[in-house]
Amino acid sequence: MLPRRACGLTFALLLFVVELQRLDAAGGEGNVALCATADCEARSGPQDRQEAAQDWALRHAGLTGHRLFRRVYTDHAEVTRAGVRGR
Repeated sequence: MLPRRACGLTFALLLFVVELQRLDAAGGEGNVALCATADCEARSGPQDRQEAAQDWALRHAGLTGHRLFRRVYTDHAEVTRAGVRGR
């Protein structure tokens, strides 16, 4: 049984989440490593592979001694109703 407040959200999801489609790399897919050391704004920039972002973090750590990094993976998805494609 769902909580009373969740019923409206569940109903909305049933209306709209009919098809989920992953878009290709041209849609903005990428792996990024960001230095999380205070006052350091270094980042790897978008990489095609997770290993490339990790290699950047290892090089940055070797050069600076920084040890904490945030890893981010991003892709895009298109959610449509059945039979409806793009606008």
